[in-house]
Amino acid sequence: MQLEDLILVSVDDHVIEPPNAFTRHMPAKFKGREPNVVRRNGRDVWVFEERATGYMGLNSVVGRPKEEYGMEPLGYDQMRRGTFDVKARVDDMNANGVLGSLCFPTFPGFAGQRFQNYADRAVSLAAIQAYNDWHLHDWCNAAPGRFIPLMMVPWFDMNAAAAEVARLARQGVHAVTFSDNPTVHGFPSIHNPHWDPLWKACADHDVVICCHIGTGAKAAHASEESPIDAWITAMPISIANSAADWIWAPMWKKFPSLRMALSEGGIGWIPYLLERADFTHQHHHKWTNSNFGDRKPSDIFHQHIITCFIEDAFGLKNLDAINIDKVCWECDYPHSDCTWPESANVFHRQAGHLSDEVINKITHLNTMREFSYDPFSILGRENCTVGALRAQATHVSIEPACGMGGAAPLRDAEKPVTSGDINRMFAAADAQTAL
Repeated sequence: MQLEDLILVSVDDHVIEPPNAFTRHMPAKFKGREPNVVRRNGRDVWVFEERATGYMGLNSVVGRPKEEYGMEPLGYDQMRRGTFDVKARVDDMNANGVLGSLCFPTFPGFAGQRFQNYADRAVSLAAIQAYNDWHLHDWCNAAPGRFIPLMMVPWFDMNAAAAEVARLARQGVHAVTFSDNPTVHGFPSIHNPHWDPLWKACADHDVVICCHIGTGAKAAHASEESPIDAWITAMPISIANSAADWIWAPMWKKFPSLRMALSEGGIGWIPYLLERADFTHQHHHKWTNSNFGDRKPSDIFHQHIITCFIEDAFGLKNLDAINIDKVCWECDYPHSDCTWPESANVFHRQAGHLSDEVINKITHLNTMREFSYDPFSILGRENCTVGALRAQATHVSIEPACGMGGAAPLRDAEKPVTSGDINRMFAAADAQTAL
């Protein structure tokens, strides 16, 4: 397939919420209590119920030279405009040849985890619903056909969670962000019936559960002296432990049509995980009492779990060991793993050995089916290719922007940046936020 003929839809990107995101969507009874941005110690800070966040930009370094990736943005002026402005985002998508995008939240946490443990559950629910309304109406619907909407739900009230899934599904939202391990945040495990009303609502309304890396289990820093490269390397694979947990979870038997996505997890490691899962079941199920009937753990994975990749040459060479109908592509804009504005080129080089049928599946057809997304009916297929989109972006500058500023880890120029350097940078920023 020619590069210009590719159609790319990303199942994992991120949005930096603009300062007024919650303003017009918060219910009247909570006006004045909505999350808002304040300027504090020279940086933009999100505040909700008197709690301030850490980094408001969280690794949003797209458009910088790679030498400045360590400069964590402290304000909107230190990020490319496409991170928080929807018109500029569509321009950047066009320049990258990307048709569609599913965007995870930033200030609320990728799974909405920041909204889950406030004492006033009513204002938490109001903030969650206000975010959902902003995300759908002001972000996704501002560019019809270009975004796959994503909702968050309250974890503390399953009746409210099920109702929110139903409310948003009626408006065309078929994805919900959720933690890969909610016990990390003080909630019941995925094996607990606490979550059944949410699973049922997702199954009933054809909603995919999207579990982004870092929302529960996280890659551990081996030591303060370890090069940060080691931690970055392990980050996607860190979701493997949670993936195994989900394979053995009970919701698949209760709700056979339910599906989840391992967002930003990569695919190259999956064949061995499935081999190990099947080995474990074969060797141990007689004493562990696990019961898959006449099926194997890998069958559960293949049926229910969607996977995705940014760059994964090994995974693309071993697609026969993964369910190709559940593999999707991702961009990860605006984070440092993103290959913008060369994403289409990178994919095309890695996928050169694949047939057009397989390429179409993993670039857009699987995503369109799994996430109930149909951009062709709105935009026309001929206008959705890399070539057609890039032709609309000749006015967009893709040159690296130097000197955008931000916090940088204190480091010795002669030594690698370490986990300790990064941890100290974040601790200092948290202390500044709290002042």
